[in-house]
Amino acid sequence: MKLLDRQPGEKARAYAIRVLLYNITTLELPPGSSVSENELSALMDLSRTPVREALIELSRLDLVEILPQRGSYISKIDYGLIEESRFMRLVLETAVVKLICQKGISPQYMAQLEENLAEEEKYSDSEDFSIQLELDNRFHQLLFESVGKSWTFDVIYSQMVHFDRLRILSLKSWKDARTVKDHQNILYAIRQRDSELAEMLITRHLTRFQIEKTELTKRYPDYFTVSPIQTEKEPGNHPS
Repeated sequence: MKLLDRQPGEKARAYAIRVLLYNITTLELPPGSSVSENELSALMDLSRTPVREALIELSRLDLVEILPQRGSYISKIDYGLIEESRFMRLVLETAVVKLICQKGISPQYMAQLEENLAEEEKYSDSEDFSIQLELDNRFHQLLFESVGKSWTFDVIYSQMVHFDRLRILSLKSWKDARTVKDHQNILYAIRQRDSELAEMLITRHLTRFQIEKTELTKRYPDYFTVSPIQTEKEPGNHPS
């Protein structure tokens, strides 16, 4: 598990949540693995109380499973939750790129997007997948900010952790520049103010995981709650 620097004035509970959330998202704490309050407390140099509270809070986000008399476990990746996150992002993000194409984008935000893309290319071969994920998220955040929808992005971001775990797994499995290429194409469509093309590219970008999911489940069968193959064959398994 990777420790993070504690920020000045950061309360123990908040620090424990941030460290655990980072390690769950980046798969440093693998799906299905057990976690011990005592061990986590020792690692983070905290008492057990804030660690216990952090685990309870993360259980509310379906990231930790607390089983009485058995201990706590990192929740496995649930495609149902990922699909819900993706659906919300797709609806809102296609609306955002359409709005950008209608209104145009300021030189300031275009420069920031181009700078972010340059950083994405720089780190595309990096083994630090958390940086790649951070830059990916920042690209999308800038799109929302450019049309005054920062709060909307914050709402989406708060629900993206399940999606982000899958994205990290995908980055570890396929070390290529598909995300960078997608972003370059999206930015091209925005420059051309071609809303139809931009919406198509965003849709393809956010549904790529549906193509990858079968292969990922084969590679990491212990990381997932339900096989996507079974889910496709058994519609009753879809969450209502």
